[in-house]
Amino acid sequence: MTDRAQLVPLIGALAKARVLCVGDVMLDHFNYGSVDRISPEAPIPVLKVEREDAMLGGAGNVVRNLRSLGAQARFVTVVGNDGAGKAIAGQIRGHGVADKPIVDDGRRTSTKTRYLAGGQQVLRADRETDHHLPPKVEKSLIRAAASAMRGCKVVVLSDYGKGVLTGKAAAEIIKIARKAKKIVIVDPKGVDFGRYRGAGLITPNLRELAEAAGKAVETDHDVTAAAKYLIRKHKFGAVLVTRSADGMTVVPAKGWAVHLAAEAQEVFDVSGAGDTVAAAVAAALGAGIQLADAAALANVAAGIVVGKVGTAAAYAADVVARLHHQDLSSAEAKVLSAQQVKDRVDAWRRAGHRIGFTNGCFDLLHPGHVSLLRQAKRACGRLVVGLNSDASVVSLKSDGRPVQSEAARATVLASLATVDAVVIFAEKTPLKLIKALKPDVLVKGADYDLEGVVGADVVKRRGGKVLLAKLEPGFSTSATIARMTK
Repeated sequence: MTDRAQLVPLIGALAKARVLCVGDVMLDHFNYGSVDRISPEAPIPVLKVEREDAMLGGAGNVVRNLRSLGAQARFVTVVGNDGAGKAIAGQIRGHGVADKPIVDDGRRTSTKTRYLAGGQQVLRADRETDHHLPPKVEKSLIRAAASAMRGCKVVVLSDYGKGVLTGKAAAEIIKIARKAKKIVIVDPKGVDFGRYRGAGLITPNLRELAEAAGKAVETDHDVTAAAKYLIRKHKFGAVLVTRSADGMTVVPAKGWAVHLAAEAQEVFDVSGAGDTVAAAVAAALGAGIQLADAAALANVAAGIVVGKVGTAAAYAADVVARLHHQDLSSAEAKVLSAQQVKDRVDAWRRAGHRIGFTNGCFDLLHPGHVSLLRQAKRACGRLVVGLNSDASVVSLKSDGRPVQSEAARATVLASLATVDAVVIFAEKTPLKLIKALKPDVLVKGADYDLEGVVGADVVKRRGGKVLLAKLEPGFSTSATIARMTK
């Protein structure tokens, strides 16, 4: 296997990968609130819902991770003719994937609704249909998969046992893909792995491996032996076993097994880690990276997402930072894209944090800026700073501004302990960003009035707060520049 440091240049290659994902999509819906009393009707907590959010789950989380790693994705799935199905179609578009889900009028879209208070789940409610697809819809799925895989090197079957990947559908798609010389990766479900016969790689967790092979999996030798048994029995090209705290084991049909130690420093939530592994391996193989190195990258990506709360995605920048042994809370890792910061805000919310937002040019950082950021941080749990891009500053300020580039300004801001994330925006105002992040607290300086704060109405409509921070007299960037040019 390549030395860890030599994996870094491989990350850029992931953008070349084109991957088709086929499987069971779900809508992960979150209701956040607080509990301060017990219901008089029954001995249950009363959750006062304060905000809601939704994201792709199931096979959709594989697609989220493919996109976050920079790979191009196609997605073939089935939803019901209902509101959740329409929401999933919108989410897929939002991730830059052009495919529309197939609609089955007799199906109810799988939805998992979680109710959270103080970062803890109070209740989860599932709505779904898990029967097999009717023959007509099954044929449509197979045809759509055969068409979509033409431009892809890798096909991922993400099976959550909700009926989309019937035995016939899985077998047909694998057969078509192998004939077209595609790499087939299966994230399996159940104990009958015979339905995935001929797949190039299968990615069970330890429990799934034990149940499918009917063997003990207590030691490295046991895991290797069980994987070899499945390879012989079902003609798999290789097995990648995720082993939680014990890392991963890659067992090829020919050659030696490779055991990878776990990457996670702290484990908060293993939800969706298997999706991240499937996506990372698929992207790497799609970029021409060898299996052992692909597994090593996937191991790093999985170590990142289990350190987040809820189904999460690993970004290419996250993986690079971890390979460089950077703390993901370091300055380098705090400067995020709009989608990255949204995912991070979602994770912070699920952990029970109150989200604050402020924005500005922050050219030549001075004590007035530091004071504003300190006041903003005191009003929330996690503070996001929206930073005007260079082009945006030019349109707002006089000639010669900004003095420092957006990269320099972002680096300085991110180095402050009061700042948890920095996101650069190109528009004149941060309204689009505020609508996307839905902060609980919006902070501006006291030189503004409430009516003049961009996004104040958006935040207050959702029950949030607008804070006008006290100004430090005698400090301004314009005055500093004026003194410098005398």
